[in-house]
Amino acid sequence: MERQVQPINPILSGIPFLKNLEANNFFLLAGPCVVESEELVFKVANELKRITDILHIPFVFKASYRKTNRSRLDSFTGIGDKEALNILANVKRELCVPIVTDIHTAEEAEIAAEVVDILQIPAFLCRQTDLLVAAANTGKVVNVKKGQFLAPHSMKYVAQKIVDSGNNNVMLTDRGTMFGYNDLIVDYRGITEMKQIGFPVILDVTHSLQQPNQEGGVSGGRPDLIETIARAGVAVGVDGLFIETHPNPSQAKSDGANMLQLDMAEELLRKLIVLRKAVNTIS
Repeated sequence: MERQVQPINPILSGIPFLKNLEANNFFLLAGPCVVESEELVFKVANELKRITDILHIPFVFKASYRKTNRSRLDSFTGIGDKEALNILANVKRELCVPIVTDIHTAEEAEIAAEVVDILQIPAFLCRQTDLLVAAANTGKVVNVKKGQFLAPHSMKYVAQKIVDSGNNNVMLTDRGTMFGYNDLIVDYRGITEMKQIGFPVILDVTHSLQQPNQEGGVSGGRPDLIETIARAGVAVGVDGLFIETHPNPSQAKSDGANMLQLDMAEELLRKLIVLRKAVNTIS
């Protein structure tokens, strides 16, 4: 018997890769923090595609082609823009999955847009008007991460800059709020507040567990709490989840301290689907 796909919230249906999203499901943006090598990227992408195909979760592969917000000058920033973007293009072509990557300057928007489907604005840059306008002008979906310093309701002004530039394909992502110097807290009230703005809302599970500015100049993290954060996000009705994952987080060249180990992804996602169905039953 053919599976029946129920209609979804109209604010989600405008995003191309969500057209087949079922009413009781969430979508997933996931992958390694940065393009480290073609072998690593394809290993992660193939496994995530296998899992999400089985579980009928709309999947967007995530990897930054370059990292510019690093703690130290000697931190890994990438293998080279052209090579990294070519790898992302190969993933998109061979696996038929949409791609999301970060951009940091207005000039990068047009370059990245030639390859990817979603341009992601990093949290620290979420109020940079020239960057938001440049991303909007590409016509691509624009995913903006809420600044750690910003109140959830303030994201309506961020989104409005993109809409006023002629692009209604906006997504907003919570990645925690910084109340102290070395830690982040997820205020789940913010998910509800941002959903009221009228765009899909994503919870960045793994970056919410970063512990920035640790001794030694490398961020720490609490990967043991990934399931806790994700379950809470699904329980309050987040539209999508953002999870960085790696076969061996301890060897990752960026953000390894807060990543999900790849072989734990399937079990976690299975649990979250059960939870989402339960939430929908009682809501």
